[in-house]
Amino acid sequence: MPKTVSQIVEVCVFRRVDGESRFLLLKRSKDEKVYPGIWQIVTGIIEENEHSVTAALREVREETGFSPHRFWRLPFVNSFYEPVRDVIHLCPHFAAEVSSSTDPVLSSEHQEYQWCSYEQSQTLLPWSGQRTGVSIVHHHIIPGTEESRLLEIPPAYLERKER
Repeated sequence: MPKTVSQIVEVCVFRRVDGESRFLLLKRSKDEKVYPGIWQIVTGIIEENEHSVTAALREVREETGFSPHRFWRLPFVNSFYEPVRDVIHLCPHFAAEVSSSTDPVLSSEHQEYQWCSYEQSQTLLPWSGQRTGVSIVHHHIIPGTEESRLLEIPPAYLERKER
């Protein structure tokens, strides 16, 4: 029987420029052992005894250098099956809004970045789960729906998690 784990977080980073939203996609380095050269959103491992929100914020900082000024939990948990270890992964999704005036400083895990329109993101991202996360951000978080207001994580809570 497969084991179910939650060891990965995924974060859709976006910014608003001249009234338009752009999504940050990262291209994995060609030297990475797992999925070299694919486009992805911020994705990372939750460390032992680490809170998922803390892991998501840490991964955004490590992979991009950004410290988001707004942060949301998404009403979506990506899932996928890993046949080698016979494991089902459940990955909480988050959204992070960052300043429109800076670009990311990439970690060695990535070789390139691109600020994409929603349509471009849906073409470049190979994983349907990540496309779904970006779609939720595009249709619910960015327009500021009631759901977006309810899902936003307050800055005071984030400050406690970043310590």
